[in-house]
Order: sequence, then C-alpha cells, then structure tokens
Amino acid sequence: MSVLRVLSWRGDDHVTWDAQLLEAGDLEAAAAVHEAEHIFTIQRAKGATAFKVETGQAPVRIEQFDQTAEQILMIPRVAGG
Repeated sequence: MSVLRVLSWRGDDHVTWDAQLLEAGDLEAAAAVHEAEHIFTIQRAKGATAFKVETGQAPVRIEQFDQTAEQILMIPRVAGG
C-alpha cells in the first residue's frame, strides 16, 4: 500500500492507493493516484517539500510525484512572524 501524507495543523491528511491494483488497471486505485498527484502538485506550488520514504532507507527529497513510492511525505513551508 502506498500513501501520500501532508503534514498540517490538523495532524496529517493522507491518500492511499495500492500500486499492484493500479498496475492491474483498477479504477479506484487510479482515482486515488490522480488525487494524490493533484495534492502533490498543489502543495509543491505552495512551497512544500516532498520526501520519498522507503522502509530501511533514508528519506530522499523528490521534485516529482512517484506513484510507486511506499510513502511520500509533504512538509509545508513554515510561516514565521
């Protein structure tokens, strides 16, 4: 199962999808990936930083959505004052 997590003041929002079902042409998995990619694009436009997180590996900063990632963590830009 893959997940896109967006940290926020509410905790974290997330979208999940099954990469195997996506490869098999499952419409629900495709819709979830489309939603996750849309959220990724919006968050990046707002200045969020994205990291690909895989079990047993150090997180890697990414610039493009990766539908095969185990987990993508979006960290919003910090607003100071």
